[in-house]
Amino acid sequence: MKQFVVILGAGESGVGAAILANRKGFACLVSDAGSLKRPHREELNSYGIEWEEGKHSEERILTADIVVKSPGIPEKNELVKKIRARKIEVISEIEWAYRFIGDGKVIAITGSNGKTTTTALTYHICRHAGLDCALVGNIGYSFARQVALDPKAWYVAELSSFQLDDIKYFRAQVAVLTNITEDHLDRYEYQFINYIRSKFRILLNQQATDYFIYCADDEVTMQHINDFQPVSNPLPFSMRKELLQGAFIKEDEMNIVTKDEKLQMSIYDFALKGKHNQYNTMAAGLAASVIGLRKDKIREAIQSFEALEHRMEPVATVRGVEFINDSKATNVNSTWYALESMTKPVILILGGVDKGNDYSLLLDLVKEKVKAIVCMGIDNLKIQEAFQNHVPVMVNTGSAAEAVHSAFQLSNKGDVVLLSPACASFDLFKNYEDRGKQFKEAVLGL
Repeated sequence: MKQFVVILGAGESGVGAAILANRKGFACLVSDAGSLKRPHREELNSYGIEWEEGKHSEERILTADIVVKSPGIPEKNELVKKIRARKIEVISEIEWAYRFIGDGKVIAITGSNGKTTTTALTYHICRHAGLDCALVGNIGYSFARQVALDPKAWYVAELSSFQLDDIKYFRAQVAVLTNITEDHLDRYEYQFINYIRSKFRILLNQQATDYFIYCADDEVTMQHINDFQPVSNPLPFSMRKELLQGAFIKEDEMNIVTKDEKLQMSIYDFALKGKHNQYNTMAAGLAASVIGLRKDKIREAIQSFEALEHRMEPVATVRGVEFINDSKATNVNSTWYALESMTKPVILILGGVDKGNDYSLLLDLVKEKVKAIVCMGIDNLKIQEAFQNHVPVMVNTGSAAEAVHSAFQLSNKGDVVLLSPACASFDLFKNYEDRGKQFKEAVLGL
């Protein structure tokens, strides 16, 4: 009898998990309470994979041997509770993919901020150095799809806390934790410690020959690191102190020291600008170093990397006003980094779905740099309460086009309009990419 795998959720990760199940000879059902996108439907049909939308066939699902759960479905979901009560194994797509990678190895990157940039840069360095590798997880293909259709020697994976929640045997030969700040608290019973535990799950199953790269300047990481007793080789990175092993910046020089290797590089040669990107570059440089990539290749790749769309992306300058798309800033800390790097007066576009945000973290930077706030969301009350006494002008808008027009009217030559929402995008947009795209279209239409 074939084992029966149920995949809950038919997004990129669900479809990838289904293709892998199909390729490995499992009986498979993809079930989504919403509706499937047309390309996903067509793809599942092409493999002859059974799927359903707009419902979950509970009786059948509860006969599964394994359930692969979309990271978007919370534990408090009633069906998930019933599956757990039946003692059916529930895993993430990341765990599912890992079970079939054979001799493949993983560089896994997580953190509240900087993980997408760090992952993309790490992958860029690996590719430039000629490594047989793929970019998977939150960016690139789903891990399972890659393993099913085009397996590689190395996988550079960006992982969210949700994906790490349901791993069991998954092991990263190189684990990177960029930082930990309050995020997604709505999924973790508003208990910060639950979210912290999720992030440190990246250490699960690591061995003495593996590496753990982390930020020695991040207070939360340093406060909790000993609670999780890493068995792998620790490699911290810092801007505040010199390190015997790891990466540090001193007198505008990045130093990467691993085993007996040493790489030095001026921060002025980094393609990525801004203090937060110096941290991201140190993390990526360390990951590339420990897997034995050549120093000259690492240096060249750090110089040639192009920044990501929707992450501090310059869009256009219109009549002397600069527009920057930072739609990827879905939490307060990301917005803090964006504001911190601003040198011109800012009209800040904020708002979306609040995830338990504490806006007081932004207050000092807002007072110092922001001349107006444009709220873009369905419910902007919390943002107004946080800032109404501290900025001269606040306006409410209900679309990207309206927000861009309002911001432009409030700006003068020499100002910058910064979309850095500090919130999820699901009230007005499909996702942060859709939000960024609509913002850019509105700017280019001015």
